[in-house]
Amino acid sequence: MGSAKPNDIVFNDLADPKLTLMQKLALSGAKKGVTEFTQEAVLKAALETTGLSDFGNDSFREPLQVLLDDYANDEGLSGVGEQQCFKDLVRCASNHLIIQDRIKKTPELATTELKKPLSVSGLPRSGTTHLVNLLAADSRFQSLPLWVAQEPFHAPGQEKASPKLKFGARALTLFLKSGDSLTHDDPRYLRCSVRWSGMQIMGPDLAAMHPMNPDHIHEELELMTFDFGCNQFEWTSMVPGYRDYYFSKDQTPHYDYMVKVLKLLQIERNTDRSWVLKCVQNPEQLPALKAVMPDATAILTHRDPVAVIQSISTMIAYGHRILRTSVDPKWVLDYWTDRIEALLRACVRDRHVWGPKQSMDVMFHEFMAGDMATVEKIYDLHELELTPKARQEMADFIKAHPRGKYGRVRYYLKEHFGVEPDVIRERFGFYYDAFPVKVEF
Repeated sequence: MGSAKPNDIVFNDLADPKLTLMQKLALSGAKKGVTEFTQEAVLKAALETTGLSDFGNDSFREPLQVLLDDYANDEGLSGVGEQQCFKDLVRCASNHLIIQDRIKKTPELATTELKKPLSVSGLPRSGTTHLVNLLAADSRFQSLPLWVAQEPFHAPGQEKASPKLKFGARALTLFLKSGDSLTHDDPRYLRCSVRWSGMQIMGPDLAAMHPMNPDHIHEELELMTFDFGCNQFEWTSMVPGYRDYYFSKDQTPHYDYMVKVLKLLQIERNTDRSWVLKCVQNPEQLPALKAVMPDATAILTHRDPVAVIQSISTMIAYGHRILRTSVDPKWVLDYWTDRIEALLRACVRDRHVWGPKQSMDVMFHEFMAGDMATVEKIYDLHELELTPKARQEMADFIKAHPRGKYGRVRYYLKEHFGVEPDVIRERFGFYYDAFPVKVEF
């Protein structure tokens, strides 16, 4: 497998995890089979969390029930996994209540517009995270830090953090040296920080694959989870029933919902600055994106799908050591190979929806070789001057976020998953024919 460097991370235990003491304690302390996966339980918890009661129309209930059925029928979830899935559903339902309350109290929502968004879409693990964070460093844009994406608004009367929350969040930040703010007082930020601290404790190497710090610029996909309509749920659990349901439905209503939340945020911020956004679901939903953001500039990133699948499968299988009772790397690989193939077939089929005057394809290998050269092309397309100030803001971001800051994960498809790269690659001839991605191994 080649020689490892001091900061290299190699997961030689994907199928037979060597658990840390904290992971063992968490798994032994979380009783399996006691979580109640019912709408009544989820919605009651959301009502109690927010003090609100109006969910609006009932359209969200159908996809919620599909998710609940998947979780309830998944015998492989660990006690930790069951609790985490339930908590996520309650957070989503709570946000749904809060947003519905905001909609009722914001008459100007009907006349608010999003001004020419800059939308980054692409394969997971194809540079979208680095690109959107780089663009968001330009202070002329508004963007979605993770803590806002996960909780856009306060529940009425819950604007202040308790001393217990402040102490707990800051103590964990100091202990883990995560770099989260030690002065931020917003309870939404602090809760996000606590969630990230918990993820680091349960998966110490997650930061090397995908940091989830509160200030990290994240995806508008999170906003669609509040309407229970997006593929985000596939990243946190194996939900084949929900996946099939998602494919069978027009996702435009959920994109409409997302835009509505962005408008509410824009109103609260009292600005009409353009949004810079990012979503790894968009390549399979290009018509829906076009329907709700017709004047956006669409940037699509592309990468060798074999490298993408290898990276995704490693990250997902690594998380399964705490979320599931056992880990089956081949099952994970097969699921995500199918999933990425479906996404890319939709992308190739619908790419024409976005014309050349407002869209651009970015190859991962070219972006990694010169990120600022790519940014310059994007600004030209977006008809926005790349000012000296913007360049400096981006340079400051790059300096503060060097590649490999948390270590470098080494991926081994054949050794860790038992599959040769060419076996996967032969399924993606349609994609290699459509886009000049570089074969990576």
